[in-house]
Amino acid sequence: MTQKTLSVRDLRRWPPTVDVESGGRAFGLGRSTSYALARAGQFPCRVIRAGRTYRVITADLLRVLEISSDSSDGAGAATPTPSETPRSTSAN
Repeated sequence: MTQKTLSVRDLRRWPPTVDVESGGRAFGLGRSTSYALARAGQFPCRVIRAGRTYRVITADLLRVLEISSDSSDGAGAATPTPSETPRSTSAN
């Protein structure tokens, strides 16, 4: 079975959490690998566990993939990371 390629627009429309299989697809991972990584605590982004269910945090998935959460179609971080933020140097 061939799965549809995910677009940036698709990812931005996801709910706050998605299943591990869907989250893995965003990283190009298959179902078995996605669940194995989640169980081992090695999934590429934040995963929460509720009972026997694993859920991928969509906001963290977008952050790891460097996709802004705004509605534009361009990729890239929405806000600079602390290391990218210029520091003000005032002489007071």
